[in-house]
Amino acid sequence: MTRIANAVRPRLARAASAARPRVARLASGASSQVGRALGAKTGTYTAVAATAGLALAAGAVTAAGPWDSTGQRTAERERAVALAPPRGADHVDGPGRAGAPRPAPSAGPVLTGLGGATSVARSAPDGRSFAEVLDPLLNVPALGARRGASVVDLSTGRTLYGAGADATLTPASTTKIATAVAALSALGPDHRLTTRAAYEPDTKELVLVGGGDPTLTARERAQGLASLRTLAARTASALKERGVRRVTLSYDTTLYAGPELHPIGVNENLAPVTALMADEARTDDSSSGPVPRVPDPAADATRTFAGLLKAHGVHTTPPGPSKATDRADTLASVSSPPVSALVERMLTNSDNDIAEALFRHVARASGESADFAGGSRAVTARLKELGVPLKGAALHDGSGLNRDNRLSAGLLTALLAEAADPDRPALRATLTGLPVAGFTGTLSGRYTEGAAGVVRAKTGTLRGVNTLAGTVVDTDGRLLAFAFLASETPEATAAQTALDTTATALSVCGCR
Repeated sequence: MTRIANAVRPRLARAASAARPRVARLASGASSQVGRALGAKTGTYTAVAATAGLALAAGAVTAAGPWDSTGQRTAERERAVALAPPRGADHVDGPGRAGAPRPAPSAGPVLTGLGGATSVARSAPDGRSFAEVLDPLLNVPALGARRGASVVDLSTGRTLYGAGADATLTPASTTKIATAVAALSALGPDHRLTTRAAYEPDTKELVLVGGGDPTLTARERAQGLASLRTLAARTASALKERGVRRVTLSYDTTLYAGPELHPIGVNENLAPVTALMADEARTDDSSSGPVPRVPDPAADATRTFAGLLKAHGVHTTPPGPSKATDRADTLASVSSPPVSALVERMLTNSDNDIAEALFRHVARASGESADFAGGSRAVTARLKELGVPLKGAALHDGSGLNRDNRLSAGLLTALLAEAADPDRPALRATLTGLPVAGFTGTLSGRYTEGAAGVVRAKTGTLRGVNTLAGTVVDTDGRLLAFAFLASETPEATAAQTALDTTATALSVCGCR
C-alpha cells in the first residue's frame, strides 16, 4: 500500500502545482474585496472537487479501517489511488466553459492532509490575514447576534484565528463531534454492539436481548449491518436442534436506564431511546433524515422477530418485556459494524439515533448509568481526560437536539485536533466521518458552487442556531480545523450560506 501511495504522490503533486497559480490569482484581493472575490472562485472549487470529493465520498465514509502508521485509513488511500486520473478536470459544461478541461489536483490535498499534514505544511501563518478575511464574513446579520469562531492548523496545533472562540453557545448537531471523540476513546474503534437471543430452558422463554445497536436491520439486504433476519434464522435452527418449536417470546431492554423519551418529546428526528430497535423504528424505507417513528421500538422489533421465527417454523406468544437471567443460554447473536463505522455514519448523516446510543454506551463503559444524565457525566469526563478546554461546556445529550447544550468553537477545533493527532489513531473516524462538501451526507446539497470536495464538516441546525465545524485544505496543502457557531440567526438558509462562504474562504485565501 505504501508503494502505491508513494507512486501516486508525485502525480498528485504535479496536478496540485498546476492548479495552485490559478487558485492563488483568484485568492488575491480577498482581504479587501471578500464577497466579490469569493464569487469569482467558484470555477476553481468545482475543479478541485471533481475527484477529491468523489474519492472521499466513495471510500472514506464507508470504510471501517484499518489504519496505517500515520493514522490514515488505508482504504482512503486505496480508493483515492484507484479513482485518481493522471490529472483532475473540470467536467462542467456550459456557457463560459469552452476549451480544454482545466487542471486540478486529484485527491491529493485532502488525503495528504488527513494522512500526515506535517509533510506538506509550510511555516505557520501569523493570523493577521485570517482576521482580515474572516472578520467581514462572520460579522454579517445572517449570522445573528452571537457567534464564535476558531481556526487551527492541524499540523502544528497552533490557533490561527479566534473570535469569541471561548464563548459557549448552543452547538446543535456539531455536538456529535464531542460524542464521536468520547465514544472512540471510551469504547475503541473496533468495539461492536451485539444483539442476542437468549433461551431459558426451564420456562421455555426466548428473550430478544437488546445490545443498544440502533443500526440493527430487518431489511432483506442488511448491507453490512447486523441482521434481525439472520438472528431469527440462527435462533430457529438452534431451537430445532433442541426439539423446540414453540416458545414464550419476550424482549429485554435493561441495558439502558432512565426515560426513553428525549427532553424535546416525540420528534421525527429521533426514535425513543431504547436498547432494542430495528431500522431506527422508522415507519418507511428511509435510512436517514426525519420520519415518524413507531412509539415502542422494542416491542415492534420483537414482533418482527416473531414473524421471522414463524417463517422458520418456530411459533411464539405475543411478546412482552422481560429480563434474561444468568441461567439463559445464548442461542444466537449478531453484531453491529465497529464503532468507527457507526461514528462515521452518525457524522455523515447526522444520525441522532446512533448519537444517543453511543452517548449511553460511553456511560456504561465509564461506570455511569446509561441515561441522559449518566451520558453527560461520562462524555464530559472522557473529554476532560483529553485536556481540551471545557470551561462553560454542558452536554445534555449526544445528538445536539437539546438546546441547553453548550460548547465553544475553541473546544470543537481542539477535538478535531485530537482526532488528527497521529498519536491518537483510534479517534480518526471523527475526521473521516465528516460529510464531504457537495458529495455526502448533510453537505451533499451544499457547496454546489463552493469548495466542494475540499471542505469536510459537521453541520448543525436548530431554530435560530446554525453551526459548522470540520476541516479544510488550503491552497498551500495545510489541513485546517475550523468551527463557526452562530446563535439568534434570523433565517436558516441565509445563515448556512454565510457559514459555507466563510469555510470556502479558508480554502483559497492563502492567509499567512
